[in-house]
Formats: sequence, structure tokens, C-alpha cells
Amino acid sequence: MVLAASLAWLALSILLSLPWLRGLSEVVGVGLAVFIITFIAYVPGFMNAFLIGSILADRRPRRARIEHYPDVCVLVASYNERENITDTLQSLALQDYPGQVRVLVVDDGSTDGSCELARQAAARLSRPGMDMAVLAMPRNGGKSRALNAGLAATTEALVVTVDGDSYLRTNALRLLVERFLSDPPGTVAVAGCVLVRNSRLNLLTRGQEWDYFHGIAAVKRMQSMYHGTLVAQGAFSLYTRQALEQVGGWPECVGEDIVVSWALLKTGARLGYCEEACLFTQVPTTVGQFARQRQRWSRGLMEAFARHGSLLFKRRMSTLFIWWNLLFLPLDLVYTLAFLPGIVLALFGYYWIAGVMTLLVLPLAAIWNAIIFRVQARMFKNHDLKVRRNVLGFLFYTVGYTMLLQPVCVMGYAAELLRLRKTWGTK
Repeated sequence: MVLAASLAWLALSILLSLPWLRGLSEVVGVGLAVFIITFIAYVPGFMNAFLIGSILADRRPRRARIEHYPDVCVLVASYNERENITDTLQSLALQDYPGQVRVLVVDDGSTDGSCELARQAAARLSRPGMDMAVLAMPRNGGKSRALNAGLAATTEALVVTVDGDSYLRTNALRLLVERFLSDPPGTVAVAGCVLVRNSRLNLLTRGQEWDYFHGIAAVKRMQSMYHGTLVAQGAFSLYTRQALEQVGGWPECVGEDIVVSWALLKTGARLGYCEEACLFTQVPTTVGQFARQRQRWSRGLMEAFARHGSLLFKRRMSTLFIWWNLLFLPLDLVYTLAFLPGIVLALFGYYWIAGVMTLLVLPLAAIWNAIIFRVQARMFKNHDLKVRRNVLGFLFYTVGYTMLLQPVCVMGYAAELLRLRKTWGTK
């Protein structure tokens, strides 16, 4: 039903765009005009329509309280997190999880003294039911190596990953495990909800608050409905040890979380999402940090296709989203190389690319934003969270954010194609 409605919207979009297509064809030719309009209007319109329909039709199993909570190990990968690691461990110590929790900080050769701070915090915060320890790597080897070392040093059947610059809500770990145990058979991983902690620093962090709250969370929620959340992000996710060991742990690459997620999907497993298990993370505060982070994400996507591209032809519901991700590259390219120049041309009275027809996308975008906000705000209210006023950030998110994001993604694709040096971190 959702797919049929989305295809109907696509057909209507094509019909309405015919005058625009004829006009642009006179300037750049039919083939290029079709390509540009497809990735400026048709594909984004279909994606938004499908997302709206899926969120409205969300019928996942209810998260249930359970009688026995299994033992869990939490791997905290940390590299030069002096300013954050103590807060991260404090938030873990305050968890209301009824079972046994082992927290292992894997310090990946930090040079800022954060390893010693982690040791002090672990000694102070350990208590019955919450054992904390630090594993110091002899030198910096990357996040994958750090996580695999932590995996080898622990034995619990459930493994949760948390970044060293994060702060978990008191019930986050419990809700994540409850979601995992309530999901359909075959679920081997569940992504938690990652939100922005430092959103009040500047316009960039304010915009990212909406990206995490609105965009990333909505997409993960939609994907989980079709049994295939594409990324159990390293910042906060639960995995079964058996599944991780089956695929050889986290691979040595810059996008270890997306690549290991696709490896799990390749086995036929299901990946879920728990929008109620909230973790707050420190997002990049400068354009340079933001660019490095999102380029790393783009390179991770390309690594996933290089290693697990056969998922494009796997007969399962989540295959739609693998193709969806494949379209990101031409979407970002057309936006950067055609739509942004088209806006400049429109300022001088040439409406070949950006004009009246592109405004037809706005009503659907407005509906999409309203529905996602309502769904997310309801979840916040149910868990005693408050959506903070961030009007300036929302205006930046809706108008200027993609003008920064998509060119940065294109730079990430280029860096991966050129095999430029890869590093862990954004700071």
C-alpha cells in the first residue's frame, strides 16, 4: 500500500514536470535533462512519500518488559576523549538495567591523558551489577581494532557499543535490550537513538540537532519496519556476540559500523531500531570537523557497497533500502553540480533548473517535516523528554544544511575513489 501510494506520487510528479523537462531539454539535451530532474525531483519525492507512508503505517511489535535480563557487556571505544570520557562512564554507572553489566573502555592509544581519567572513573564508579575496567591499547590502531580487542576480552552474549563522547539516558540500556528481546526472530542487532548533546553551541550544531532528531531517526525507524535497519551505528547499538563472531567482528575500514551491519544483513539476519533508547553525543562544532565526519560516512557507504554489493540482488524487503543508498551518490552529485548552480542562475533570471516547478516539492517536504516532528515529539513526551525550541536551527536545517552536507558527501566519494588516507575521528 505504501509503495503503491509512493509510485502514484512519482507518476503525478512526472506528469506535472513535463513542461519543465521540455524547457530544460532545449538547453542541455533530453538525456541530461531527464537525469537532472530525476535526481532533483522524482527520486527525492518518491523517497519522502515512501517515508511518510511508512511512518504512518508503523506497526512494529510492542516493546515488552521481561522477567530475566541477560548479562551485557558495553564496549566504549575511546581515543583522546579527555573532555568526555568521565561523563560517558558516569552515565553508564547510572543505568537502571536490572541485569549484570560489564563496561570495558578500550583506549586506543590516547595521548591526552584520557586513559588515566577512564581508569580513575572506572575504579570510582564500579558497583555490584556494574563492573568497569579499562583496556589500554599499546598504540593507536583505529576503531575497528579497538572494538575487536574489546570483543575478544569479554564473554557476554550481548554486546553494546558506545562512543567515548556520549551520555546515555538512565533507561537507555534497558530499553535497548527490551527492544531486542521483543523484536521478531532473527534479529541480531538493534540500533539505539543517537541525539545531539551540544546543540546550543552554534548554528551548525543547532542544524545537526534537527538532522539527528528528524532525518536520521526517521529513516532508521522506517528501515526497521522492513526488517533491515542499514546501519547499527557504533555510537550506540546492541549486537549478539554470535552474529559478530560469525562475520569476523568489525572490519578494518573507515566505516566499520555500516560494513559490519551489511555483513550481518548478508547472512539473512534482521537489524532493528529502538527510538526510545536515547544517547546524546557531541557533534562536530566546526565546518572542518563536520566535513571530516560526513566524508567518513560517505566513504563508509562506498566501502559497504565494495564489500557487500551483492545485497542489491538479495530477495528480501530491506533490499529496497540498499538500492535507496545506491541513489545517494547521483543525488549528491546532481544537487552539488546542477541544483546549486541552478540556484545561482535563477538569481539572474534563468530558471532552467531551479524555478517554479521545483517549488512543487515544498508541500511534500512540509508534510514530511510535520509528520516526523509529531511522531518524534510524542515519543519524547512519553519518556519525559522535551523538544527544545530551536527555530533558527530548523531554518538552517531546511534551507542551508543540504548546501553544506551534499557537497561534503561528494568530496567523501571522491576521496574514497582516489584512495586517500583514512583516519579515525572528526576532531
